Amino acid sequence: MKMSKNSLLLLVLALVITIFLAACASEPDETGSTSDGGGEDTSEGGDDAGNGEAEGGEGQGGDLVIANMSDIVSLDPAGSNDVPSSDVQANIYETLVKQDMNMELQPELAESWEAVEDNVWEFQLREGVTFHDGSEFNAEVVKANIERVMDPDVASPRAFLYDMITDIEVVDDYTVRFTTEYPFSPLPAHLAHSGGAMVALEQIEADYAAMEEGEEPGSVINENPIGTGYFQFDEWSPGEYVRLTKNEDYWDEPALLDTVTFKVVGEDLTRVAEVTTGDSHIGNPLSPSDVEQIETTDGVHVHDQGSVSLSYIGFNMDKEPFDDPLVRQAVSMAIDKSQIIDGIYNGVGIPAIGPIPPDVFGYDENVSGLEYDVEQAQELLAEAGYEDGFSTTIWTNDSRERIDAATNVQAQLEEIGIQAEVEILEWGAYLEQTANGEHEMFVLGWSVATGDADYAMHPLFHSDNVGEPGNRTFTENDELDALLEEGRREADPEARQEIYSEAQELLVDIAPMLYLHHQEYLFSVRDEVKGLEVLPTQILQLKDVYIEE
Repeated sequence: MKMSKNSLLLLVLALVITIFLAACASEPDETGSTSDGGGEDTSEGGDDAGNGEAEGGEGQGGDLVIANMSDIVSLDPAGSNDVPSSDVQANIYETLVKQDMNMELQPELAESWEAVEDNVWEFQLREGVTFHDGSEFNAEVVKANIERVMDPDVASPRAFLYDMITDIEVVDDYTVRFTTEYPFSPLPAHLAHSGGAMVALEQIEADYAAMEEGEEPGSVINENPIGTGYFQFDEWSPGEYVRLTKNEDYWDEPALLDTVTFKVVGEDLTRVAEVTTGDSHIGNPLSPSDVEQIETTDGVHVHDQGSVSLSYIGFNMDKEPFDDPLVRQAVSMAIDKSQIIDGIYNGVGIPAIGPIPPDVFGYDENVSGLEYDVEQAQELLAEAGYEDGFSTTIWTNDSRERIDAATNVQAQLEEIGIQAEVEILEWGAYLEQTANGEHEMFVLGWSVATGDADYAMHPLFHSDNVGEPGNRTFTENDELDALLEEGRREADPEARQEIYSEAQELLVDIAPMLYLHHQEYLFSVRDEVKGLEVLPTQILQLKDVYIEE
């Protein structure tokens, strides 16, 4: 069923009237909830404000069509933590802080910030910013948004981002202070994450009113998202497309494009055809195996971007035989990752020895990892009581590379007696069912959206984040939890590095996942598309994009 903006405004108006008559909309409380969300995660950010002029002033505008592999899960920033959703949300909403192409923090809705005490951060907000509904952005809005993400009743998969916050104080209309339970230096980076996106206050209040009437959290926001971004919501036809239109009243230089349509095109070769024929302007992603076709076709080119991501194969440690670390270590050692990187990804990306990418704080090149050793893998299986192997399943979503990776692992495991069946699920179902622990082995990825080891490890491995927040391996280890908590609390960078190095060494023994590689993002792009940039978190930067006539 198509949900148009105009028709949904009537619903929102009715809900707002309900709030007025009841005179008491529920407010988010100030308690933290440790719960990140589905699969590949990401943050958003944009180019610096004021850079929106096309070179020469010609060819501005156009209707951009992006062929995406997967549909979005939610338009509510608190409702999901997957890349397709974040990619759309990044254009509708804005955060206090954003990341540039070097993953360095830049002002967005906050003009400046500083740590006024060891555990108190103060943000000076930008004045004169309005939401798409004309309402004002101010400190009360910031307080309401972050408290909503933290609210256990909302049960946001991104709550873990802010569970160290104990108080949010509105100092004045454009000054807000965050008090944390302990000194937490990555807080500004966490506020640059798309989980810190600012939603209009009336939408938040209407959403709480709907929850009181029995609706799911995010029902109002998800149907008619209202942010401060340079694009605004027009229409979502689930499974087909999301369309955004230019925000003519944007607080700074407006975007150049008139509209952006995120079209769902699940098949890799169909996305290639969409771009080569001109039906779409960008194919996201481009399979490494299709790079040559794009490179040899007139009018299109390959856009590549290094990443802060990890691709991995995880084990559900709640299910036999993966509750045994010897089995997990054996499977990890039985897989020759070079077959996957060279044969499936055409050598694009670098092998991963652990969860932290090389360009992220906390990475330690000296961590040993589990080396490829089939003989040792067989010995470990025998020691665990599985000398003759066992049967299992490998889940993946409908990404060609992930399917091929799963099939390759299937063949390699057969050499040590493990019979693995590959099962392919639709993206939304895949996220839901792996969050519920219905899987055994699974192929997935994680983008370190904040550029810090805390985000690379806490969501994936802390016991508080089991399930939807990101810990789909169901890792629960007291020693690891203690290290990850210590890493959050430590302010000295050298001491933090030592903590995260110790945690990475511990993960070698726990072996919750087989770390495959840190990939390079590839896109097929028509030559008339100008000004495109992609963050290392895989979020497309569309503010300065235009289609050259």
